[in-house]
Amino acid sequence: MKRIIKVLVIAFSSLAFTCVSFAQAKPATPTTPMEKKAEMKSEKHVLTGDATSVDAKAGKLTVKAKDKEINLTADSKSAKAALEKLKVGDTVRVYYTQKDGKIIAASAVKAEEKKPETK
Repeated sequence: MKRIIKVLVIAFSSLAFTCVSFAQAKPATPTTPMEKKAEMKSEKHVLTGDATSVDAKAGKLTVKAKDKEINLTADSKSAKAALEKLKVGDTVRVYYTQKDGKIIAASAVKAEEKKPETK
């Protein structure tokens, strides 16, 4: 009988300590999966303007749009290949993201200039 009481006391005490560990305070600002996705996902932007400098080998492009010159860097092979098709003076449309203070070009294409329609 004493043995059964010892076993029950040990079982109840271990159960009590387990419940206490679940009652610990939670962190003040938990990070939800949605917040992590928002941090990882950077906004995509579109820029249209005239190419003032193109260096396909280095992956550099400078575009003048609205009296500002914006320096872009192409880090992917496809973006560098797109730069090879551009030349200085072309009107270009660049899709880019900002990462760590740098402007990274995702793709660059020659923009179609609107021709005035005549009737």
